[in-house]
Amino acid sequence: MHNFASKSLPAIFLLKGSLPAVSTQTTGIAAPAVIDISIAHSPDSDDAFMFYGLATNKVRVPGYRFAHTLCDIETLNRRARQEAFYDVTAISFHAYPYLQDTYTLMGCGGSVGEGYGPMVVSAKKLTPEDLSRITIAVPGELTTAYLALKIFNPSLKTVTVPFDQIIPEILAGKFDAGLIIHEGQLTYSSSGLHKVIDLGVWWRETTGLVLPLGGNAIRRSLGLESQRIVTKAVRDSIQFALDNREAALDYAMQFARDLDARLANRFVSMYVNERTLDYGPDGREAIRRLLDLGHERGIIPIAPKVEFVD
Repeated sequence: MHNFASKSLPAIFLLKGSLPAVSTQTTGIAAPAVIDISIAHSPDSDDAFMFYGLATNKVRVPGYRFAHTLCDIETLNRRARQEAFYDVTAISFHAYPYLQDTYTLMGCGGSVGEGYGPMVVSAKKLTPEDLSRITIAVPGELTTAYLALKIFNPSLKTVTVPFDQIIPEILAGKFDAGLIIHEGQLTYSSSGLHKVIDLGVWWRETTGLVLPLGGNAIRRSLGLESQRIVTKAVRDSIQFALDNREAALDYAMQFARDLDARLANRFVSMYVNERTLDYGPDGREAIRRLLDLGHERGIIPIAPKVEFVD
């Protein structure tokens, strides 16, 4: 198991066989010179799946060249908050209000929990009420999982732990419970851990909405034309992966920590689907509701201004 928080890795890999390239050229738009676009996303199978087309050059955009960096989501959140490191970056929605002056959200590329999401797990059986008496390991204070947890109960005591170390540290007895994201949502029970609360279920029961977890943000300084072209390229990459699922899953398996092919397929299906192509009106409403609640309850000090590039 690797901790990707300390370094960035190139995301260009060659696959066996070949698939026809897809051009996302927009009629009537010509770029006079090559524009380099830096893209950063997490080393997770769902992100790898959605960027498969672009990262392997199966999806091409005349006049644009894409460079890919892999880094854990909390590091990406903090980098984007401190400085616009990348032209396009995966972020937790919780981080967006801190970035909204320099980035806007893409209308595609999001991970949404349809009645499921991050969950608190424990070594021994606990109730949600028990959480008030213990310290919970969390994957980062800018993650949407953390925001949802604090909306659920603002008084909970937490400590930040790298996301891939949360389950091992619970098993080692360092924490009674932890907030897990990514593939841990499918593997925790095989480690003998117990689910205390699924925040996606709680959010659906509370609001009637899906739980938006992460999305892609694009730098405002690129200008609207480039924003739209690059957003279309990302959407085409997602569609290409969905249309060529077997090859895209083969590529994504390189990043599927502790998952076999069956579980990797299940995990990707949870977070790369029609919602990833377009949030839909209720998905966009869910993003606004989540951030507004975070602001109203004092978790997010900045009033969110949610905008999308389509």
